[in-house]
Amino acid sequence: VTDLIEAEARRVAAPDTVITMATAAAGVAYIETRFEALLGAHAVATIAGERLGEYDALLVAAFGDPGLQALKEALDVPVVGMTEAALMTAAQLGQRIGIIAISHRITAWYRECVDQYGLLSRLACIRHLNDPLSDPGTVQVDHAARLLELCRQAVSEDGADVLILAGAPLAGLARSLVGQLPVPVVDGVSSGVCQAELLVRLKPGIARQGSFARQPIKDNAGLQSAIVTLLNYQKGSTPLARTLSSKLTPS
Repeated sequence: VTDLIEAEARRVAAPDTVITMATAAAGVAYIETRFEALLGAHAVATIAGERLGEYDALLVAAFGDPGLQALKEALDVPVVGMTEAALMTAAQLGQRIGIIAISHRITAWYRECVDQYGLLSRLACIRHLNDPLSDPGTVQVDHAARLLELCRQAVSEDGADVLILAGAPLAGLARSLVGQLPVPVVDGVSSGVCQAELLVRLKPGIARQGSFARQPIKDNAGLQSAIVTLLNYQKGSTPLARTLSSKLTPS
């Protein structure tokens, strides 16, 4: 899955953008539930703390964006999620948005994510695979015909104006389906990379007030050093390297 994400990220990245991948050191094979997303969020935070100062933007490369809002509090660089980026991109391409997912269990969490981003009223459907995944890295090949069928059903039966192929295991599939479907198709990885690049160029400033202002410094105990680094980090205090870093959690 890391290879799929990296290939798509490099296809779309600007020539002067440096992509650095990072795979979670611990977690489940792919995220389907809220609890699994909690594990993914901790993995992302750990990587972000370990590499603090090495990146100009961070992309949480797992659909559902585990840890995204919390990392926006902790960091002073743009933090982008696949779901957030895909939804904002899709919202510019059509009114009713269809999501194609890799499992049934995942759909409740995805619906909550769409609601969190304020686009639930524009959600046409979440269609999904039903068969167990033998290998998340080969979903595109193992279920190619069914994924295409789900896309067509989302358009013809649910009235979707634009489709999102959800989940890191589907990274890059959208570009191969564009000519086979009558509506735009959005990929979370490419959307995330492009939006991260845009936010870096815009230089919109750092949140020093409001809900994304720096969390208060307080005593802590028993935490990993990378997490303590984020807890104690003061926004704007660390020089940034000129890289765009794509952080991967299980998805």
